[in-house]
Amino acid sequence: MVHLLKGNIGTGIFAMPDAFKNAGLLVGSIGVPIMAVICVHFMKKRKGDHFMDYADVVETACQTGPAKMVPYSNFARKLINLFLCITQFGFCCVYIVFAATNFEQVVAHYVPTVTLSIRSYMAIMTVFLIPLCLIRKLKYLSPVSLLANILQTSSLVLIFYYILQDLPNVSSRPAFGSWKTLPLYFGTAVFAFEGISLVLPLQKDMRTPKQFEGLTGVLNTGMVTVSALYFAVGFYGYLKYGEVIKGSITLNLPSEDLLAQLVKLMMVLAILGSYAVQFYVPMEIIWPTLSAYFQSSRSKLIAEYTFRTVLVIVTFCLAAAIPKLDLFISLVGAFSSSFLALVFPPVLELITFWPNVGRWTLAKNSLIIVFGIIGFLAGTYASVESLVDAFST
Repeated sequence: MVHLLKGNIGTGIFAMPDAFKNAGLLVGSIGVPIMAVICVHFMKKRKGDHFMDYADVVETACQTGPAKMVPYSNFARKLINLFLCITQFGFCCVYIVFAATNFEQVVAHYVPTVTLSIRSYMAIMTVFLIPLCLIRKLKYLSPVSLLANILQTSSLVLIFYYILQDLPNVSSRPAFGSWKTLPLYFGTAVFAFEGISLVLPLQKDMRTPKQFEGLTGVLNTGMVTVSALYFAVGFYGYLKYGEVIKGSITLNLPSEDLLAQLVKLMMVLAILGSYAVQFYVPMEIIWPTLSAYFQSSRSKLIAEYTFRTVLVIVTFCLAAAIPKLDLFISLVGAFSSSFLALVFPPVLELITFWPNVGRWTLAKNSLIIVFGIIGFLAGTYASVESLVDAFST
């Protein structure tokens, strides 16, 4: 349960008030439970009592589905791994922007004479990230992850302390944002909810995997909790700050308050730890294939450390190229997370049960696929257009 909550509650939760601004108070409130139901619906078990990760599910579905899909099973596995890597590296880029933006505010408040650019702060964050990402074993990251969990949970409690004070009337905020900004809401919401890559490995490693399912199982209980937190932060955060809400609600906390500055510093440290954990996922996908090109254990070790360092620098370069936190989150969510959470799962269900697919299942999955593709196209276009506008002005 704790791993499920941690895997689904990341930086996306702090961007939910900005998502509500793009959708409006009423539409945003309706959208959160709908998105949650769709995402949870497809977090399923596939083959008897054997539990698999996302890529295993895709490959097995193609191998056991229609005969025409069997030759594409290996390609489908690689495609899923590609999108997983894009998504995880996207998370890492967002983390750099998030940490640098919060750290910049703290420095600007206490040392106003320092006038570094946001990219300079990103470079500082990267210097600390490289040693963390050189840790090769996940178990050695456990203390880092534990500290990040404690800091993030504490920050969330303190954020509720600020946003629940002196709330204006609900009627002071628009019920609907605009059609132009609605795709940005979709991108941010999908980014926040995209924890499907974590669900299957968690179920696979449980001592009693059957407790994961059921009406009051780990999955339903955990995701209801996650959805309630997303809704609460998004609703009350937007209600509190309105149109001046920023890409992360931590940036709206009062700068003159010492406790608020502490929250920002806690989140910077939490994000540095979370980055290392998120970075572990694509490394586990990419490096085993690349390591085959090196013979001795020493050359493999040197090559792996070099590769890890280069990848961290690449995420820094991408983050420095798009230092707009809210738009970066929406872009990552719309471009990659929408496929992993909304498009691929219904496609897999159709492949798995084909040709014995009922009309209701076919109609439901087709509708969700269309919804996911429209969200991908509209969200990506709106994010890119907003980025172009932001840089041009």
